[in-house]
Formats: sequence, structure tokens, C-alpha cells
Amino acid sequence: VRRSWMKIIINGENTKVQATALDQLLVELGYGDSRVATAVNGVFVAQGHRADCTLNEADRLEVVTPRQGG
Repeated sequence: VRRSWMKIIINGENTKVQATALDQLLVELGYGDSRVATAVNGVFVAQGHRADCTLNEADRLEVVTPRQGG
């Protein structure tokens, strides 16, 4: 089965991806089960809702990892 690519913007970078749901995309990007915050087109997406978040061509995704320090 041939999968198609779609272009989205991830943290400001144009990126080609195959995943169509946010949870799948995080795995594709190598985040796996890492604790990250996500927003699609400026709207926060909680971890429990990522499987239901369908991605579309030209969507803007922000992935933020927690940092220590102050």
C-alpha cells in the first residue's frame, strides 16, 4: 500500500509527513511517548485528544518539550 505525503509546518519548518492524526505524527517524528505540549493551527491539543486530531495539508503544528531551569 502506497502512502501519500502531505506538507505541514512543524515548529516553523516546512515538513513532509505521512501521518494523518496527531498521535501518529508524534511517533513518526520520533517523540513516541515523550511528554510534549502540542498545538495545531494555534489551538492546544491535549494528550488525550491527539488520536482524534486529524491533520490536513498546510496545518501548522507546534511541539514544545519541557525544559528545566529558571
